[in-house]
Amino acid sequence: MSKLFTLIDTVSARLEVKKSRFVAVAGPVADEAAARAFIDMHAERTANHNCWAWRVGQNYRFSDDGEPGGTAGKPILQAIDGQSLDNVAVVVTRWFGGVLLGSGGLIRAYGGTAASCLHEASRKPLVETLSATVACGFSDLSLVQSRLEAVPDAKLHAPRFNESGAELSFDVPKDAAFDIERLVTDLTAGRARVQWSG
Repeated sequence: MSKLFTLIDTVSARLEVKKSRFVAVAGPVADEAAARAFIDMHAERTANHNCWAWRVGQNYRFSDDGEPGGTAGKPILQAIDGQSLDNVAVVVTRWFGGVLLGSGGLIRAYGGTAASCLHEASRKPLVETLSATVACGFSDLSLVQSRLEAVPDAKLHAPRFNESGAELSFDVPKDAAFDIERLVTDLTAGRARVQWSG
């Protein structure tokens, strides 16, 4: 499986085809709810069509918004997939210029505007993560916490304290899991162990 990327920021691009104006807006989304919110935020109510597509992992949706079936939403989704992107939503808005483009012209215009927009966007690799917890005593807490914070792409959550110490919850890159287990075991001389979720 090829490496997947997501966008860093929201980006836009414009294209004019036979007097019709196309504007694409693309951005990163975390889940379906965020994708729907992104589409609502960037759809232009004054336009003739607001066609869109999004992908979050295996989940995806697209809409032709009144254009002939398969001429808008699917080409936008293909632009996302064609650039190995995930966790991304794209809205392509069209203001009709009075000249019919035909099915092929619409596919090229919507797909091309989306692809151009995505091509210009800054991106970062998507890192698959695992969630875990570590229960450790007060004597080990600060060292374990500081070392986990130093792991690239790791995200620590606020510790939950109890009478014997604390429970640290965190997310780390999947490919670092073995090293994290070894690190925690070594730092605490085996007193603490990583419990992986799922």
